[in-house]
Amino acid sequence: MSNKVTIIGAGSVGSTIAYTLVVNGTASEIVLVDINTEKALGEALDIRQGTPFCSPATIYAGSYADAKDSDIVILTSGVARKPGQSRLDLAQTNVNITKSIIPEIVKHAPDAIYIIVSNPVDILTYQFCKTSGLPEERIIGSGTILDTARLRSRLAEYYHINQQNVHAYVFGEHGDTSFVPWSLGNISNVAIDQYSKCLTDKDIKSPELIFEEVENYIRTSGAKIIARKGATFYAVSASVAHICKCLFSRIDTTLTVSTMMHGEYGIEDVCLSTLAVVGRGGIKGKLVAPLTQEEQALLHKSADSLKNVISNLHIG
Repeated sequence: MSNKVTIIGAGSVGSTIAYTLVVNGTASEIVLVDINTEKALGEALDIRQGTPFCSPATIYAGSYADAKDSDIVILTSGVARKPGQSRLDLAQTNVNITKSIIPEIVKHAPDAIYIIVSNPVDILTYQFCKTSGLPEERIIGSGTILDTARLRSRLAEYYHINQQNVHAYVFGEHGDTSFVPWSLGNISNVAIDQYSKCLTDKDIKSPELIFEEVENYIRTSGAKIIARKGATFYAVSASVAHICKCLFSRIDTTLTVSTMMHGEYGIEDVCLSTLAVVGRGGIKGKLVAPLTQEEQALLHKSADSLKNVISNLHIG
């Protein structure tokens, strides 16, 4: 079965997503669309020449019209975040860019599932929901799936344990008001703050886990990477490729992706990340996991922050 993916934007993130999809064998056909046609051609050619060592795949540069019959469209275009700049600082600039893209791409790929990766991702996901005319279940923001990966990798480092044994999440905005609902976190079904006590090998030493330090690490990781190498693209590309894999799968998966809220946790009319059920066809529903009162307050704080930004934007 053909799994066709169109990627809007052939910059560092878009091209690395394309490369990751090819290496993982997730997509059999990939279209790269970019205003800089030469860049898209070069990226497609570079990746295509490595395909003999991967699962069979076709990858090429194209136009919006080439997105026809795409199963998934991934939006990565926009102005990248600069050192010292917050994601929300980008808001109106990238809203304007997305505004010009939406009618063009939706016209050619009306039945695709759309994954929004460009920042500020929650606001652009909201814009897509409000202006594209597409069903909301087919609009997914990458949200805090990257933050969640950063959290799990950090906890795995703390406890010297396989990342796949770590189950914890980041909720809210993909940005400064994100938070970890620690009440949901565990390592192999043991509460994270109890894990060290439950080990029989007392020679295994782990530093004291300070929740606030871990959350600060997650929030500042992107800025640190940008300051050191100019951009972030490997981890986000792996995260987006994972979303694609889940969408192509016939088994539903829960992911912390950004979706429109309709009363979950008492929150309406904003896109942010909680646990969503993702499978073939898009968003199948939400998993309203029980949160403490403090965690619910933090989620509302995140929603209010995003709504405040949206109220000052022209999204249509």
